[in-house]
Amino acid sequence: MPKHGKKYLQSVAQIDRLKAYPPRQALELVKNSAYAKFDETVELHMRVNVDPRRADQQIRGVVTLPAGTGKPVRIMVFAEGEAARLAEEAGADYVGTDEYIKKIQEGWLEFDVAIATPQVMGKIGRLGRILGARGLMPNPKAGTIVQPEDIPSVIQQLRQGRVEFRVDRTANIHVPIGKVSFTVDQLTENLAAVMEAVTRAKPASVKGQLIRRMTLASTMGPGVRVDVSEAQNLRAG
Repeated sequence: MPKHGKKYLQSVAQIDRLKAYPPRQALELVKNSAYAKFDETVELHMRVNVDPRRADQQIRGVVTLPAGTGKPVRIMVFAEGEAARLAEEAGADYVGTDEYIKKIQEGWLEFDVAIATPQVMGKIGRLGRILGARGLMPNPKAGTIVQPEDIPSVIQQLRQGRVEFRVDRTANIHVPIGKVSFTVDQLTENLAAVMEAVTRAKPASVKGQLIRRMTLASTMGPGVRVDVSEAQNLRAG
């Protein structure tokens, strides 16, 4: 069993691990129990009522956090010609195809999200094993394969705080909802937006309540259980 340091144990002492807290109180506890010297990310973890092995019970989508993520986003755009020009004008960090394909094959991965136009996916396909393993492969369900004319708006959304969510092999969803430095109001607004997006993404084949359990935590801090029914009643502003 891993040993925890003194600061972590002091943080845990503030929390009743058996209690499911109302969302705002849970966020206050997460902020108060964060102890790292850097601005920790606040993460939402959800256990959902799906069978990840079934194709008709996959959950995947995107949501724009109203208060942003608090994190700079490095954007790679795979595009050529007019689409590349639009991407550069919209402020993408890296734009191109062949040059960057070669760099990525050699180990370069200095970006946080990749988008591509359908016209270049034939070239990008060879990067599937590298980018797919890191969740960076452009995908229509994630809204990262886009028509050239949509590139500027997608880049703007990413800068404003668009994040992707998806169920993993253990039927859990993990989503960043901001930073410890955010106010409770900002974090609550972001949490509400995620709750609405995940609820809308509920597969038709899933019966009953989708979310079984919720926990909030900072990067280094302990988890705080959240009352699922109260969280589902939140409404994004």
